[in-house]
Amino acid sequence: MTQRETPRVALVAGASGIVGSRLVKTLLDNKWQVIGLSRHTAAPTDNLMTVKVDLLNAQQSARALQPLCRVTHIFYSAWLNATNWAEMVEPNVAMLRNLVSGVERVAPLESVSLMQGYKVYGAHLGAFKTPARESDLGVPGAEFNAAQLHWLSDFQRQKSWHWRALRPGVVGSAASGNAMNLALSIALYASLCKAERLPLRFPGSAQTWHSIVDHTDAALLAEATLWAATAPAARNQAYNVTNGDIWRWSELWPQIARWFELECAPPVRLSFQQLFADYRATWRTLAERYNLPQADILQLSNGQFADFVFGWDYDMFGDGSKLRRAGFTRYCATDEMFFRLFTQFRAARIIP
Repeated sequence: MTQRETPRVALVAGASGIVGSRLVKTLLDNKWQVIGLSRHTAAPTDNLMTVKVDLLNAQQSARALQPLCRVTHIFYSAWLNATNWAEMVEPNVAMLRNLVSGVERVAPLESVSLMQGYKVYGAHLGAFKTPARESDLGVPGAEFNAAQLHWLSDFQRQKSWHWRALRPGVVGSAASGNAMNLALSIALYASLCKAERLPLRFPGSAQTWHSIVDHTDAALLAEATLWAATAPAARNQAYNVTNGDIWRWSELWPQIARWFELECAPPVRLSFQQLFADYRATWRTLAERYNLPQADILQLSNGQFADFVFGWDYDMFGDGSKLRRAGFTRYCATDEMFFRLFTQFRAARIIP
């Protein structure tokens, strides 16, 4: 080793998710050793070791993590859903607690990177202060992102390692089959509109049509996460991570329609969940005609996250300047991000 006594070994919780899968690729591209965590037995992947662990089970977690004595960096993007916000707090804090405390006991831990979101600003409750800034005061009520960071910052005190918190906007990714991939849901919807000879009608309210939603390219997020994990300036800091540009849907949606060679139509509140169910047979026909591997549209997206996003009738964006001032200076044009992702979906034969 030239500058470091120990190699950097990343432990990624949520390695198969929309954020974690791209982070794993970026880490491997940068010659890190990477270990992924999974609740289920995962198929072997080149250069990626996978450990099966139930992070909700403290004793089982301790046993599974015991051999991981070379981990230097934890990247945490796992989460457990529940019926309401209050029920999500304890299990999600418990998973983080079991992981960090288990690894800390056996490994030369240097950094824990926690993936968060705008829920720490109260975005899930309704209209909130925008642009959201990392210095904004907390919001009352049960919410697991904030609870996780409270635990992590308290646990880290007087320790030799440090934490980092990353807060992306809506993440754009080429990953398929992930419920939170908005770009894929839009691409599926546009493909159905084209097949049915319909315009690309904006599926939200008039208020949503004029609202601002910021986006975060998954590759940019992975690079920013890697930068923060190794930059001394980022120790014990939270950062909004955005592409760096601002769009209203009224500006962005016509460009998306143009890319798909569709006419753009005024807003009408639609449900992607209902549309994908209604046009399930249409998608099977498209899959057969264009030789698409996945003939069931509901296996690609159930539309729930898209309905959530297009239901925001208020601005949803953060100030990403703190990250750039600290030293991470990359940007990404959001319209070009969408076009690139749509192109990748076609190349992968996810959409016709």
